[in-house]
Amino acid sequence: MAATITRKVVSLTDAAEILAVSTKTVRRYIADGHLEAVRLGRKTLRIKVDSIDRFTDARPVGGWRRAG
Repeated sequence: MAATITRKVVSLTDAAEILAVSTKTVRRYIADGHLEAVRLGRKTLRIKVDSIDRFTDARPVGGWRRAG
């Protein structure tokens, strides 16, 4: 029996929606090495979901204070 490896990828638009940024910003994150992407054909670009998770996990927001 062969092992099944599932690698999840999302479209540029989906990645932008997940991160609440523009697709242009996602492209900049890819160019800067913050997100991992794969090219499937000439025009199809997909972003690895695990790289989105690592990107967001590396940027926690701390020190929020309630207005008082």
